[in-house]
Amino acid sequence: MNSEPQFDGFDWDDGNREKCRKHGISPEAIEELFGRVLAIAPDPFQNEPRFRAIGPANDGRMIFLVFTLRSRDNERLIRPISARFMHRREIRAYKEANPHILE
Repeated sequence: MNSEPQFDGFDWDDGNREKCRKHGISPEAIEELFGRVLAIAPDPFQNEPRFRAIGPANDGRMIFLVFTLRSRDNERLIRPISARFMHRREIRAYKEANPHILE
């Protein structure tokens, strides 16, 4: 659950940029997440393979991200779908359920 998929870049367009910005998360903040240790797990509730990621922003707030992987021109790209800052109770519950992650 704690392994990062290998990727070559990000797949952004006006739709996913605005959806993330709507929740106060910039594309740059999302890209920076993948330079840190993330908790990544499959999202079993979708038809396409999607993943959920949790990790810290530069300011220390925790971000919850849903993304999928896309292939284009022999590159594997991360396509962010939605991102938002987590609430304190969500962080606490996640840490209690996963004490080995996000210490």
